[in-house]
Amino acid sequence: MSTMEALLGGGASRRVSIDDALAEHAGEFGRWQLRHFVLVSAAWALEALNTMVIIFADRGPAMACPAGDGQCGDPCAGAAAGWVWTQGTGSSTVAEWGLVCGERYKVGLVQALFFAGCLIGSGVFGHLSDSFLGRKGALQVACFLNAVFALLTSIAPNYWAYTSLRVLTGFSNGSVGFCSFVLANEPIGPSRRGVAGMSGFYFFSGGVVVLAGVAAIFQSSWRLLYVVASLASLVYLVAVLPFVSESPRCRIPDGVTLKFDDNDDKLAGESSSASILDVLRSRTTRRRLVLSVLINLLCAVVYYGLSLNVGNLRTNLYVSVAVNALAEMPAFLLTTLFIDRFGRKPLAISTLLLSGVFCTAGSLISAADAMSVAKMACSVVGIFGMAATYNLLFIYTSELFPTVVRNAALGCTGQATRMGAILAPLVVVLGERVPFAVFGMAGIVSGLLVFYLPETVNKPLYDTMAGLEEGEKTPCK
Repeated sequence: MSTMEALLGGGASRRVSIDDALAEHAGEFGRWQLRHFVLVSAAWALEALNTMVIIFADRGPAMACPAGDGQCGDPCAGAAAGWVWTQGTGSSTVAEWGLVCGERYKVGLVQALFFAGCLIGSGVFGHLSDSFLGRKGALQVACFLNAVFALLTSIAPNYWAYTSLRVLTGFSNGSVGFCSFVLANEPIGPSRRGVAGMSGFYFFSGGVVVLAGVAAIFQSSWRLLYVVASLASLVYLVAVLPFVSESPRCRIPDGVTLKFDDNDDKLAGESSSASILDVLRSRTTRRRLVLSVLINLLCAVVYYGLSLNVGNLRTNLYVSVAVNALAEMPAFLLTTLFIDRFGRKPLAISTLLLSGVFCTAGSLISAADAMSVAKMACSVVGIFGMAATYNLLFIYTSELFPTVVRNAALGCTGQATRMGAILAPLVVVLGERVPFAVFGMAGIVSGLLVFYLPETVNKPLYDTMAGLEEGEKTPCK
């Protein structure tokens, strides 16, 4: 008998809900769940590697004039004017393909198209993981494609081939995080699900820190960074995923009679599959989906927008990226400690308003002279608050929808997140104060929108649409 069958009580004649079976056979968060959680959550590091690698691969390295100051021509002319790249032409895509001056827009184009690929992929894999592939199957396919596309990117012969492969990488990479999140947290009991869900995001920040270290070692070759990203996905696919079980909520063994949500035979007989169309047909889930999409989009604009300012600090790029990732960890700790004590809704509102207020304050401060410290402090607090919210939204959003459509709903909110990521760079270039004003408004508006969502702390994860409608007596409580 497999671990999953044991958890569900395979062979038993009585009907049992998944949460009851977990509590009876494995506890809320037993040794098997802990092992499963760590192995699956490690996939977040893969998403970090494939997303943030562009910071280093597409950086603008320093140029030098060997002939001496004033002896070289226009820097935009590059080697033709006597300029050389201090770390060689292979140090970044910018140096290799001359993406400077009039060609600089191509760097931003790659980033935007990568997130566009993430937007499409999150929706596609969300549907596949809710249907025949399952949670584990979807994660396996995504990791395999990541390994292949990253390796091909490392040998891209020109800019347009590189851009195309980054779009394909975005298609597969955009689903790794939420597939990992759902697979890691569905076997965990209700009272431990919030803390466990928030703890998974340390793996993403850890992946960014590791990437910064690897990039510092391979400063002279952007291609080697993609080789490392490919190997990481391959190792995870071969050495980790074989030891991961499918979600007990996704695959029911033969002979097991599962009780969905309550003792009603009508609910027990309901189909265990559904689509995003079912979410839109229900007034309850439709309202939740619209609000979740808007909130995730606004949060992504603020989170990615503030993160992009790291490049404007004019400090060591590798140290700055690592410090930025490490600075997010106290925010994760805050949500881990208080998510069950105060609930998802109050915590989300508080952190969003905190970020919004400080970003608004930052828009009123000039970056000149001594006031630059105050402006930086506003930015740090803004990132802190948004990082806390950004990660809280994963657990909160997943609890708003039943099992049969959970990944599809997360796919939609993931698409909204990617759209926000695409918009963020466009906001950053608006000047000194305008971006902070936009971030502040986005934070405050999203905080106000959370007021219209229900609290989910210590409530069961519903399995079916009918179960949700039955359990939630009032549509908007």
